[in-house]
Amino acid sequence: MQTYRIIGGDQKEYGPISIEQIRQWIKDNRLNAQTPAQREGGEWRKLGDYPEFADLFQPAGAAEPSAAPAAFPSAPAAGTPAGIPGGSRDAALQAVKGPAIALIVTAALGVTLYLLSAAGHFIGGGKMFNQPIPPNAPPIVRTIMENNQGTAGGLAALFAAALNGFVLFGALKMMRLESRGVAMATCIVAMIPCSCCCIFGLPFGIWGLVVINKPEVKPHFTG
Repeated sequence: MQTYRIIGGDQKEYGPISIEQIRQWIKDNRLNAQTPAQREGGEWRKLGDYPEFADLFQPAGAAEPSAAPAAFPSAPAAGTPAGIPGGSRDAALQAVKGPAIALIVTAALGVTLYLLSAAGHFIGGGKMFNQPIPPNAPPIVRTIMENNQGTAGGLAALFAAALNGFVLFGALKMMRLESRGVAMATCIVAMIPCSCCCIFGLPFGIWGLVVINKPEVKPHFTG
């Protein structure tokens, strides 16, 4: 099957795309005769110069120059039926909004709780933060409790607060489709037990990874 590559209105390259897909996008006014296109193995030409699309434009394939679409849908993933357009930037923003907000809320809560915990450890917050170690506690339990007492516990809480702070920062960038690498790192860090609220970090992190790796979302990240 003959395939093509095109340059969308966002100046990004999309493809390979089937002739049926391109014809559908022309009918949907997503492409015009001035859109740069490359037939597989050929050179770049205007879409209107290809005879296979001439019947969709003005006579002889010549169309009045017009502005390219402001946002072009991403190329369909392998196996996607022809005629199903990809998502716009607005659709991508809407897709990442859910997991981004979920991570923002849980990370903000985590920062608050861990900072309070750190303050409690450093100022000697009594039983709430420095619980007595049972004399018959197993060695591993004793070690964990000792490492979470006093200054050591405060430092551990500050580290956890810093992780949550990173998740908060990255989730804000995700919601604006900025830096896909930071967004992926954010979702991974959110799944670490000591970041976010443990019970929510794992599912929200997985949700975020799934969304930002969707073919209709990936091309819209900047940086």
